Amino acid sequence: MSSPRETIHDPFNSWKFLVFPTIKATDIFSLFVKATLLVTTVVSISLLFYSAFSNQSQWLRCPECNGVLLSGHRKLTKGNNAFDDSYQETNVSHILFGVGGSAKTWNQRRHYCELWWRPEITRGYVWLDEKLPETETWPKTSPPYKVSEDTSRFKYRCSYGSRSALHIARIVKESFELGLDNVRWFVMGDDDTVFFVENLVMVLAKYDHNQMYYIGGNSESVEQDVIHSYTMAYGGGGFAISYPLAKELVRVLDGCIDRYTSFYGSDQRVQACMSEIGIPLTKELGFHQVDIRGNPYGLLASHPLAPLVSLHHLDYVQSIFPGMTRIDSLKKLIIPYGMDPGRTLQHSFCYDLNRNWSVSISWGYTIQLYPYLRTAKQLETAFRTFQTWRSWSHEPFTFNTQPISHDPCERPVVYFLDRVESVGRGQTLTTYKRHVEEGNESCDRQDYALVQAVRFVNVTSSTLKPDIWNMAPRRQCCEIVNREKQVVEVMIRGCKQFESVTPP
Repeated sequence: MSSPRETIHDPFNSWKFLVFPTIKATDIFSLFVKATLLVTTVVSISLLFYSAFSNQSQWLRCPECNGVLLSGHRKLTKGNNAFDDSYQETNVSHILFGVGGSAKTWNQRRHYCELWWRPEITRGYVWLDEKLPETETWPKTSPPYKVSEDTSRFKYRCSYGSRSALHIARIVKESFELGLDNVRWFVMGDDDTVFFVENLVMVLAKYDHNQMYYIGGNSESVEQDVIHSYTMAYGGGGFAISYPLAKELVRVLDGCIDRYTSFYGSDQRVQACMSEIGIPLTKELGFHQVDIRGNPYGLLASHPLAPLVSLHHLDYVQSIFPGMTRIDSLKKLIIPYGMDPGRTLQHSFCYDLNRNWSVSISWGYTIQLYPYLRTAKQLETAFRTFQTWRSWSHEPFTFNTQPISHDPCERPVVYFLDRVESVGRGQTLTTYKRHVEEGNESCDRQDYALVQAVRFVNVTSSTLKPDIWNMAPRRQCCEIVNREKQVVEVMIRGCKQFESVTPP
């Protein structure tokens, strides 16, 4: 606010002499042109500042999100859910989540949901199968809940399944019928699904929400895909339905539920309806059903070239970080994710040709170091640290795997994330500490002794910009930048022209 003595300059003050009758017509025209140019300049500068601010706000740091970035988010308030932003790129406010849950088990499962849910930023509901007891208080850290309609009128004839599949199948219909404003995507998931929301936004922003899209992923275990479907988005991994497709789906969904009574799950019924509408599954590799048993290390250490969107079934696999609880492991992964969402679990590998070493990086999670040169094909193939979902077999999976050798001299030296920090504008430093598993025999060869002497691996990288996922995919390159005995320094960067990971 100006003080009483300040004079406020009026850029239009010079216009007032236009009222003087002594001014010639030519002068009036000249002054009119000057005034028009002045107005145009002011408007242009205003638009320039607005554009700069809008672009800057696409990736805002959210204080409520423990450092996690949310793309173009708005804080939702009462009466402020009717956004007129049809010109905007897709952001988190355009997504309505529908989470399938049970009143009896929510308190045991809610911790997964609360890892990614951000009150007043994310939109959606947990849909319960029955009302809560009046004595029970709903946690403020959980998404708000609604109770699904009674489904007793529908048939269910799967002998090994549960009727809860019916109420979960109808979540997209009941979510649509809420009639909320400016919903572009309906995203379905389970109460033990962990979404990585910024990456979900990046994936959905690639698609025209005015078209009919059904987006998700398959099971990792072939036996599951054979039994259920290869053309289905598995519900635990989550899937997204665009608004126009949801509008079509709700018209036929109840009929599909009664036509496909022998199907096991809710996701099968939804896909059966998609088949009737004629919409195929658009597969995105970052949706993870996690239909595996045992240790998920091999899967996560060789993540496909796609943003990490979701993880499911985490109660059925070991913790992703050794020596930690499942929830604490996820919290640890979310720390680097909060600093560079798109780079999380992204795979890079390179060589130290002076020592003939190979390094494989799963950013924000783990590093594998070898005292010899492995081919790119070997480095990108997941170690089989897990079994299939149904039969606990060693194969088959929907991606290539390789066994872990019983010979300790053929296994990599493994490092896990220790800490992450910002080291400058758009730069991060992640540090990985050598993991020594008790009871495992170590290699006594001299070349392995040199690798085992390395206690830490430091990795520097620039924040991965969201628009990189709109380009043709390419794994980023890396290089080893120092040769100390106890610390190896690696830099991840974009690949140069004609660069490849080719051993000599």
